[in-house]
Amino acid sequence: MVRHTYDCQDGCPVESTLQIISGKWKSVILFHLIKNGTERFGDLQRQMKDCSHRMLALQLKELENDGVLVKTIYPVMPPKTEYRLTSFGETLVPVIIAMEKWGRYYNATHREEESSQA
Repeated sequence: MVRHTYDCQDGCPVESTLQIISGKWKSVILFHLIKNGTERFGDLQRQMKDCSHRMLALQLKELENDGVLVKTIYPVMPPKTEYRLTSFGETLVPVIIAMEKWGRYYNATHREEESSQA
């Protein structure tokens, strides 16, 4: 996939970021790699129950192609595949942690709203 360098107007740097981490599962994958370091495919799949095998493989491949993570395949039976962030991928840590923090805030706020409406 061809990636672009956006430098045109306000918001373009956000587009640059989103072209790498957009997609329902990429940020979640990055979150698990940040929290746990190296992850095996099966472990990611167990942690992301609503993500299909095919979608997880696709999102991992895109992150690998973008240089955000590295895939290591061990020559054992059954095959063992591990993923970890690259140094480039580690630059996304503050972004993903900020998303986690905001998501916790949203969840807490949303729960309070639901409680007050009940």
